[in-house]
Amino acid sequence: MTSPHEASKVAPTIAIVAAEWNDFIVSKLIAGSLETLAQRGIRSEEVPVYRCPGSFEIPVTAQRVIAGGSVQAVICLGVVIKGDTAHFEYVSEPLAHGLMQVSLSTGIPCIFGVLTTYTIDQALERAGGALGNKGAEAAETALSMIRLLSS
Repeated sequence: MTSPHEASKVAPTIAIVAAEWNDFIVSKLIAGSLETLAQRGIRSEEVPVYRCPGSFEIPVTAQRVIAGGSVQAVICLGVVIKGDTAHFEYVSEPLAHGLMQVSLSTGIPCIFGVLTTYTIDQALERAGGALGNKGAEAAETALSMIRLLSS
């Protein structure tokens, strides 16, 4: 049994679930998350990264990751770009609802780090460009939620 002092030294258990689609952007979000976690003392080797085909598949992948282990939070990363069809709406809304459902049913935060933009340029600006890196922000949110739910 660990003492409270020792327990405070144990790194949080966090997983990343990321879409393979739009990998040239998603990979920047993953890097931002891992860099932020590393700055907080969590080595990238301690953070499993699960890749699913697209953003629509993130909720079921996050659910399976939670069911299979002892994670305290799942950082969910992807990119959905509006384009000229209704595909954007068919992916974005169910994705958001699915992640909320997984979070509520499991009690494990699924952090929404999925970019939903109108253009590729907007996505790039949010993946390490002038508007920062939303993957890094998602990592900070995961750590904040772990602290909140552990208190």
